[in-house]
Formats: sequence, C-alpha cells, structure tokens
Amino acid sequence: QVQLVESGGGSVQAGGSLRLSCVVSGYTIGNYHMGWFRQAPGKEREGVACIDHYSSTRYPDFVKGRFTISKDYAKNTLYLQMNSLKLEDTAMYTCAAGPPSDGCSWSVLRYNSWGQGTQVTVSS
Repeated sequence: QVQLVESGGGSVQAGGSLRLSCVVSGYTIGNYHMGWFRQAPGKEREGVACIDHYSSTRYPDFVKGRFTISKDYAKNTLYLQMNSLKLEDTAMYTCAAGPPSDGCSWSVLRYNSWGQGTQVTVSS
C-alpha cells in the first residue's frame, strides 16, 4: 500500500517560515506527479504547489515567490518550504501523488494517494 506521511507543521508567527515534509513509501517519488494542497475551515481545498516527473514546478499566484516544492530522491521525500507566511496561509496541508504526466495540475483526479495532513497555523 502506498503511504504518504506529512510532518513539519505547527504554529508560526506571520513572516516566519516552515518546512513541511512528506515521506513516501510504496513507490519512487521521481516517477510520480506530486503536489501540496491546503484547506482552511469554510474554504475549498486548493493546490499550493506541484512538481511533475520531470521536476517542472508550478505555483498559484498567492504563494508564488514564497513557497518552494522540491524532492529528495535519496530520502524519497517531498518538501514544501514556506517563507514569509501570512495569516491566510493557516490551513491543513496535505501532500498527494499520482501517475506521471506532463505539466502540473491540481485536479484531484490526477492524484490517487493522499496523506493525512499537517496543520499550519500562522498568527500575528
């Protein structure tokens, strides 16, 4: 069974940084399309970063320049570096994986494995 386990969430002051990790077992991350999503109470789930099997990345405008997605092949781990955090970044962050495809997409239909999530809380 494919498993994804997130860690690294917590409470941070606005303007601070966090690095989320997603340890993957059951497949090699380099062969899959992977992404990070978040969902806050009362809001729809939204993609915040994705990386395809060619390591091409994509970010929505509201995190561009602040968030960076990366892969560590040796550790089979996906990361999300989050800098300059804002109050509106508060959410449950979840990593996801799916079959390889060209380009990044945050359609849930492109992902077939999901982690349980890690909470990020940003305060002033």
